[in-house]
Amino acid sequence: MKNDASLVIERGLKVLANERREAILRAVERQGSITVKALAEEMGVSAVTLRQDVRELAGQGLLNRVHGGATVLNRPHGGAAAPAPDAPAPAPTDAPAPVPASAAAPVPAGEKYSVGLVVPPGGYYYAEVIRGVQNAARARGVRVVLTVSGESLAENQEQVRQLVAGGIDSLLLMLHPGLRPLDEAEQWLSTLEVPAVLVERRAGIRAGRLEQVASDHAYGAALAVRHLAGLGHDKVALVARIESPNTALLSAGHAEAVKAMGLTPGPEFLISTTGDAAPADARFEEVVRAVESGEVRAALVHNDIDAIALVGILRARGRRVPEDLALVTYDDEVAELSDVPLTAVAPPKQAVGAWALDLAVRRLSDPATPLAEILLRPELRVRASCGADRRSDA
Repeated sequence: MKNDASLVIERGLKVLANERREAILRAVERQGSITVKALAEEMGVSAVTLRQDVRELAGQGLLNRVHGGATVLNRPHGGAAAPAPDAPAPAPTDAPAPVPASAAAPVPAGEKYSVGLVVPPGGYYYAEVIRGVQNAARARGVRVVLTVSGESLAENQEQVRQLVAGGIDSLLLMLHPGLRPLDEAEQWLSTLEVPAVLVERRAGIRAGRLEQVASDHAYGAALAVRHLAGLGHDKVALVARIESPNTALLSAGHAEAVKAMGLTPGPEFLISTTGDAAPADARFEEVVRAVESGEVRAALVHNDIDAIALVGILRARGRRVPEDLALVTYDDEVAELSDVPLTAVAPPKQAVGAWALDLAVRRLSDPATPLAEILLRPELRVRASCGADRRSDA
């Protein structure tokens, strides 16, 4: 049972919430429509608290919730309320102006929340995460508003500002991988006005109350090393794109697995595929020479496109996969389409998107729920390129 002190606090909080919601209803009735951000500043409460109040009032049928604010119940958006026949003219007020129609389209029927999704440009990797968000949002009755992130911190800040001004309730952030400076980016993330989930990205403690969902890429790299070691390879090379945000994690997982299994440390080949990078043959020349010399007989390659290119270059030089190089790729988007189907570590991309959307909805439904940082483990899909099929037939 609750003690007397708890009951007093609980009743006090209910009184405050009721007074706040009555003030919202008065403001909506007086002005026709309100913006959450402006009214929250006027009342001295957080925008998150006021959005929750608006949702509760809309659920009770006391007002219309729109993106960015609320309007009087059953009033056509943008129209003026007809005054009562004997009602006095409303007093002048400096309260927020009505929300413009372009920023305050009504929330579609059946959709409880609106979530902003920020993703980098291009790349099939992100498309799979987006699909996971979409599927989860459809199942949960959530509207997703997508924007493509710019390369600079200032561009990302402006895009998020516009989403928040448009009335989204939460953010899913898969920011541009090269965002710098990192400390300023994390400081900005700690000041966001709405709950946010970082997607397939990691941030430090400076990012504040930011939640995170990502694939455990270090575990995925270790999974590949363990698999190749189980096939008899005592040295496993790593080939990865230098500009990928996942390369550092793959390198850490690769090194940890090598150490834990007592293997000979394999070389790391960092290649570049951006800007004026050399053609494919030149990019992989160092790797090919290591295979030709017998220094490298097994490798983890990030990603599928590079792995398929490497297979073709080796074939042109008279080398074969898996006979001369046992290969595992990291991605598994098109690995099975290689001439030699590629064994692959597959990050759970759609699941990452679904978990991120679920975290956002949980936070909006219950702001007091504990903050979460979730790592989802990739899985290994064995095909021909690692030599496992030849070993099993022996």
